[in-house]
Amino acid sequence: MTKTTYREALREGLREALKEDERVFMMGEDIGRYGGCFGVSLGLLEEFGPTRIRDTPLSESAFVGAGIGAALGGMRPIVEIMTVNFSLLALDQILNNAATLLHMSGGALNVPLVIRMTTGAGRQLAAQHSHSLEGWYAHIPGLKVITPATLEDARGMLLTALRDPDPVLLFEHGALYNVSEELADDAGAVDIEHAAVRRSGKDVTITAYGGTLRTALTAADELSTQGIDAEVIDLRVLRPLDEATVIASVTRTHRLVVVDEGWRSGSLSAEIAARVAEKALYELDAPIERVCAAEVPIPYARQLEEAALPQPSDIVAAAKRAVG
Repeated sequence: MTKTTYREALREGLREALKEDERVFMMGEDIGRYGGCFGVSLGLLEEFGPTRIRDTPLSESAFVGAGIGAALGGMRPIVEIMTVNFSLLALDQILNNAATLLHMSGGALNVPLVIRMTTGAGRQLAAQHSHSLEGWYAHIPGLKVITPATLEDARGMLLTALRDPDPVLLFEHGALYNVSEELADDAGAVDIEHAAVRRSGKDVTITAYGGTLRTALTAADELSTQGIDAEVIDLRVLRPLDEATVIASVTRTHRLVVVDEGWRSGSLSAEIAARVAEKALYELDAPIERVCAAEVPIPYARQLEEAALPQPSDIVAAAKRAVG
């Protein structure tokens, strides 16, 4: 076991992928000499050279399009988009090309492309750089959407994603980069199909993912001091959603709290609530609770930003309503 950070775990995943397969290369804004806006690719240019670590112009549509073309040509590109809001400038490429080419070609054209991007708030980056839009992308058939919340997943999800024949979007929550924990020295590829039960419990199920997992676990610890035993599920993969793990948990606890840093209306939290209502309605002993971001542009001021985002106290209150 070695003490490392989420950022370093991602970097090791990138390094292993580049060593393992000569077809793998990276492209994006400032990922080379600068080392990436969040320092994830620091040192990789010196190790692998400018052919495989490619700085691009400030044109998301162009370099995501180039990544799609490279994938069609047999390469395994890793495209980095600095923050999720900038991905909207490449939405046409992601939605109308990457996600649809397999279908539109009658199964002839796979697009083995990985797109990484930073998501989430909590860092005082204000309204334009604090979005949580992964739920939007989870709406699109033809994509796989993954959200590593642990160092093990940060290290290993990329390796599995690169072996997928179809496009994978990997969302890294910006508040996790400095999180430091022990990671096994032999950590490697992990599955990108299933949710994980991070804390077992019998009184209420709490689902979370990405940056909200630690918030949910903190809330579960607080609930335990009040006699409420919460089970915490890390969704890990938002598309395809592992509803079976969620429903199995609800069948045990009979209550559900859904935590989602996205806005409440039309959100991933709504999708989870709907699926549980469709398939496990009679297992529920209380209405489903949702804890989401306030429906406002994320404020800059720290106290206002915290008020807009799901906090452990919000989750505790929701779980107590469900149990009570």
